[in-house]
Amino acid sequence: MAKLKMQNKWSIKLGVAITYWIVSLHLISAHNVKSPTALSIKEGSGDNSKGEETQLRNDDPEDLEVFRPTDKWQTLKPGHAVPAGSHVRLNLQTGHREVKMGEEEGLKHWSDGNGQGPSFTAEELKEALKKIKEGMDDPVDAKQEEDAVKAQFRPIEELKKDMEALDMLVETDVQVMRKLLNQFNNTNSTTDEKLTALLDLEYLVHQVDNAQNLVSMGGMQLVINALNGTDVRLQESAAFVLGSAVSSNPSVQVEAAEGGALQKLLTLLATQRPMAVKKKVLFAVASLLRHFPFAQSHFLKLGGVQMLSELFQTPGAETLRVRIITVLYDMIIEKELISQVGMDLIPDSSHQERLRQYAEVSLLPVLVEQGWCRLVPELLASPEHDWREKTLRTLLAMMAQCHTQYKQNPSLTASLSELQKQYQELVLTEQDVGEQDGYFGEILALVDSMVVKMQRM
Repeated sequence: MAKLKMQNKWSIKLGVAITYWIVSLHLISAHNVKSPTALSIKEGSGDNSKGEETQLRNDDPEDLEVFRPTDKWQTLKPGHAVPAGSHVRLNLQTGHREVKMGEEEGLKHWSDGNGQGPSFTAEELKEALKKIKEGMDDPVDAKQEEDAVKAQFRPIEELKKDMEALDMLVETDVQVMRKLLNQFNNTNSTTDEKLTALLDLEYLVHQVDNAQNLVSMGGMQLVINALNGTDVRLQESAAFVLGSAVSSNPSVQVEAAEGGALQKLLTLLATQRPMAVKKKVLFAVASLLRHFPFAQSHFLKLGGVQMLSELFQTPGAETLRVRIITVLYDMIIEKELISQVGMDLIPDSSHQERLRQYAEVSLLPVLVEQGWCRLVPELLASPEHDWREKTLRTLLAMMAQCHTQYKQNPSLTASLSELQKQYQELVLTEQDVGEQDGYFGEILALVDSMVVKMQRM
């Protein structure tokens, strides 16, 4: 037993001695290896000259061969340099160092492709340092570059002065409208200047708020008064402004009606004026009457339907005919729609008031009396599909009052028969290109409806 213990002691001592010996060999080898990050500078250059070396970070004059590791552990021989990022270990069994590629793959960035680290001559390094210093310490070039950049832009203070000189400061619509009204109302302004002011006003009053501001600034009355002027160009432009201001703007409609706009507009329609003027006047009349039963009732009392009838039959006014029947159609449909109250609608006091006002608008009897049952069918002879569509819709809207005169009108019957054949062919053409519910089909439905209703009555 004692002998066995003695043998174990000697075995332990022998193992410790061998371990110390291996570690000593490792330290000696590591001392002789050049640092992988050392940078060497070769003095001079030439094919036959080895040159002298200056060590920046290591005094060892020998150039170490760079070992190119892989992803496997390999034995590192003496005199081999290890690239940065590599993994190194000491094999305690063999006493040799082993190396493999690191995760960062520093070798890819450090190596020049031939397994050699970068080296520079003294002249190359000095030249590079000189260029870096010149780039950092050249205030003349920096100043020239700064001046070149400044030359491309103007100072902000100079821009502000130019804007003030050109009066380009931002103005609100109200400020612009006030200037335009002053320009229009100024006795020293020329006709062209007044026309320009009206044109700009027309653009602005399309907005509901601007149209209401026109009223509050007294501009509406100025525009209405311009309808009485002697210059037809000012009359045309004033009617254009008025029609745009009252369009879909109930409060402005009321102000225009109370200011006497409707009577002045109808006077222009009834007197000798260029068609361009009457076109704008008709636009203003239609905008003022739309969804405004008070104005519609006033229109009937002033003989508006008679004035439209005379204009409809005036030679040279053919382009206005479809506009005229559109005004009449809108008035008829508005009254019908508001009278058809659904069961789910709970009428309020304003609705009851509108019903009362529309009840005072007896348009259809006036249309029959003044011959519109005969005038409207004439537009079916137009080659324009849009005109035919609007004419058919107006004829259907007047059917209840005009059915007898329709049946006694042979030209109307012939026109409907011809249109029926024509649009049946056009519908087939639409269907051939994949349009099942096209525009021609819509017109054909109107023609068929006219034919059926005339046969039943």
